Amino acid sequence: MLNQRLQQKLLQKLSPQQILLMKLLQVPAVGLEQRIKQEIEENPALEVENEEAEEQSRDEDQDKEEDEDYDGDDEITVDKEEEFSLDDYMQDEDDTPLYKLKTNNYSADDEHREMPVVSSFSFHEILTQQLGLRHLGEHKFKIGQYIIGNIDDSGYLERSTDSIVDDLAFTQNFTATKKEVEEILGVIQELDPAGVGARNLQECLLIQLRRKQKELPSARIELAIKIINRFFNEFTKKHYSKIMKRAEISEEQLKEAIDEILTLNPKPGNSLSESTKTNHYIIPDFTIRNTSGTLELSLNSWNTPDLRVSSTYAGMINDLSKQKRSKKQREAYSFIKQKVDSAKWFIEAIRQRQNTLYTTMEAIMNYQYEYFKTGDETLLKPMILKDIAEMVHLDISTISRVANSKYVQTAFGTFLLKSFFSESMQNDDGEEVSTREIKTILKQIIEAEDKAKPLTDEHLTKLLKEKGYPIARRTVAKYREQLSIPVARLRKEL
Repeated sequence: MLNQRLQQKLLQKLSPQQILLMKLLQVPAVGLEQRIKQEIEENPALEVENEEAEEQSRDEDQDKEEDEDYDGDDEITVDKEEEFSLDDYMQDEDDTPLYKLKTNNYSADDEHREMPVVSSFSFHEILTQQLGLRHLGEHKFKIGQYIIGNIDDSGYLERSTDSIVDDLAFTQNFTATKKEVEEILGVIQELDPAGVGARNLQECLLIQLRRKQKELPSARIELAIKIINRFFNEFTKKHYSKIMKRAEISEEQLKEAIDEILTLNPKPGNSLSESTKTNHYIIPDFTIRNTSGTLELSLNSWNTPDLRVSSTYAGMINDLSKQKRSKKQREAYSFIKQKVDSAKWFIEAIRQRQNTLYTTMEAIMNYQYEYFKTGDETLLKPMILKDIAEMVHLDISTISRVANSKYVQTAFGTFLLKSFFSESMQNDDGEEVSTREIKTILKQIIEAEDKAKPLTDEHLTKLLKEKGYPIARRTVAKYREQLSIPVARLRKEL
């Protein structure tokens, strides 16, 4: 049933400028340059303020082209004022817009730049090349190719031989027996790097040890093979006493065998993937320098050029606003004004972004002043987003956007801003301490422990309480896991 009623609503909507600012706040320094270039390409009313060098270079190229085309009879003059005119944005009613006659928005005169790509062989291509040197028949080579296709980037075979036989029959319409698959798998396991084609870690280590034993026989390698082959579960759980008792060996012999095992590569495929890996470099957004005990903060704005609204487009608006406009002129005026307004919004958003970043980082630096002076993590104060938001009078969501993807460079390392935020707890003296400080103390205790008798979580809890940090055992276990430190049994060394 339809009815009419009055209703009051309180709504809060973000303006386009606010949305643009929020998006720019999330962009780190490494992506800001590309974002500005994209905006300049999309908006002709936006341009870089300091373009004298670029214009000079373009003028030299233009003069060179004119000299090549000049026949000595005509004089060529270029009027920069006529580079843009209103006629460029107005078409006759009977004329079809040029962009509808093109397959794309680029002309033949545009310079197309492509990023060069390094050509290299993939991990699987290298294995296939090695397999081709084994002089196998076509039948066995196809089996080998399918097996290699099921090897993951770490070098392990992801499927069982029975599954490979079924896959070849149903998906490839290719008949192969289990014996043939295992025979070709044995050939693949002889390829480089050693250990490739293994179905589990135990087999991977055995393949590498047996190849070592074949090339350079020794008693310690033979014992290592015995330990991996017969006492693999005990070895992974570091039950060294059980291994020594059952294998009837001394602690020194076990230590030599373990040292030999530790030289092996648990992920052999990674050794061939090093050349294809991409290095990710961190470009810090802020830099803090300690000058004679005084901290100095600087915002890295090397990739943020000075932007301005094009004077040509601003002049077009002034010309059109002073005269009566036809329908075509109104459309051109609307288009130009939209681009000019968009350029102004972008310039203002960049300025606000820089101010917000600097203000937020300055508040964080002042809050953690003692830490940034020394680099001692035990001096870190408990700090949450709300603390900084109240200092700079901004919303918590804004501080979160700044902290999540920005890095600060100091004399003792480059850190993500988010890592400085931590919860607090009280010590025995009633003082508020950061959980990151407790993690640092915990890490120092574990690093200083006797590796032959590593400390359990109960012992770690007692030591922390002795140092004035009364936390529960389960909290110690949680912090240890966050630090990627294994349990005491797995930290044991001979």
